[in-house]
Amino acid sequence: MKHSILLLLCCLSISLTAQKTIALSNQTDFTTEDINFKSSGVNLAGTIYKPQHPHALVVLVHGSGKETRMIEMASLLAKNGIAVLTYDKRGVGKSGGVYVGPEVGTNNVDSSNLDLLALDASAASKELLAHVPNVHVPLGLMGFSQAGWVIPKAAKNNSKISFMILFSGPVVTTLEQLRFQFYTEGKPQFWDTHTEADAREHTHHDADRYQFTATDPSDALAQLSIRGLWLFGGKDVQIPVGLSIDKLNEFKAQGKPYEYHLFPDLGHNTASSKSPEPLNLAIQWMKGLGSHKK
Repeated sequence: MKHSILLLLCCLSISLTAQKTIALSNQTDFTTEDINFKSSGVNLAGTIYKPQHPHALVVLVHGSGKETRMIEMASLLAKNGIAVLTYDKRGVGKSGGVYVGPEVGTNNVDSSNLDLLALDASAASKELLAHVPNVHVPLGLMGFSQAGWVIPKAAKNNSKISFMILFSGPVVTTLEQLRFQFYTEGKPQFWDTHTEADAREHTHHDADRYQFTATDPSDALAQLSIRGLWLFGGKDVQIPVGLSIDKLNEFKAQGKPYEYHLFPDLGHNTASSKSPEPLNLAIQWMKGLGSHKK
């Protein structure tokens, strides 16, 4: 495939410099430890952020881009009493393996690549548990954008994972996401001239420009019973938020412990927007998980 065909999900580059008002807990001291761990035959490199008395353990899962460790995000979470493992994505930074993404002209939402990234996230969660032993708090995965497909896969095959947080994570198939993004062309002003009904029509019925096996996160979500939180922006032009919310409402009606929050004025980068609200909500949600442990 030519790289020009793969707009896909934009890479979420985590920058928190604008988030001056994120509420910190009294927990401000934490240690860091650089580690290496194996996943599917390669060595991955990361860093563990360990507060003295963690409320939860979380592994950060990348978006679609060429991402190294999310240092600022991990530091902020650790200051709020969350133990974190963040790692260089496969084939990036000090991690081995082959990076697959739009920059190299390959299909980074091919099911085989998403499966591999899910195995990496699962291996990272086991590594975090091994480095923070005898701490009886929930372990979860928190990810961004493309992680909406990766995290449910990882959680389905790892019984130690008890929660998931998705910032702008799609709850539609990879082909549906592509139809939507080809229609919006990723233009920030798209919603000024288009309606939700218009976008749904194209997402449902436009011809697929490229043929590959689609990944549907609903397959894993239907099998999971862990808690989940999705944080969406109402002006997202990368994923079809309305359709994703419809799917979550179907799961909620079935009794699944899935929650979502819509921020009407935000776009795709809900985790790194100028508004501190999405990340504040995620932090407080994690802190409250103790009474809901599975």
